[in-house]
Amino acid sequence: MAVISGDGVFSHVFIGANDVEASAKFYDAALGALGVKNLGPFGNGWILYGKEKPAFIIAKPGNGEAASGNGVTVGFAATSTAEVAAFHAAGLANGGTDEGAPGSRDHLPGAYAAYLRDPAGNKICSYAFTDGN
Repeated sequence: MAVISGDGVFSHVFIGANDVEASAKFYDAALGALGVKNLGPFGNGWILYGKEKPAFIIAKPGNGEAASGNGVTVGFAATSTAEVAAFHAAGLANGGTDEGAPGSRDHLPGAYAAYLRDPAGNKICSYAFTDGN
């Protein structure tokens, strides 16, 4: 298995987790609603996620400091508004906190999104576009 997938812009996204087990439970549920799978552990405590190849990684920060993602948001693509809603509900049910309920977003045409904070406080979202954008 390739370690990272890349898409021509990003090779991967790596975020810190203070409690990797709690964060993995959260991401298994929230990203699972989007068809993104837990691809298992890698190295020393990393958890890899992706559809076919790893592209999103959670782990304790390498410097030993607490995870901190203030001001950073990682967005995950959804294929429908129902997937966005499932992402949000699954995240809330698995240790996440609400940062913006599923609904239309006026800043982008056709945007429908939901926002969460994971157990470490990282901000994530999922977007679907209802007008084909």
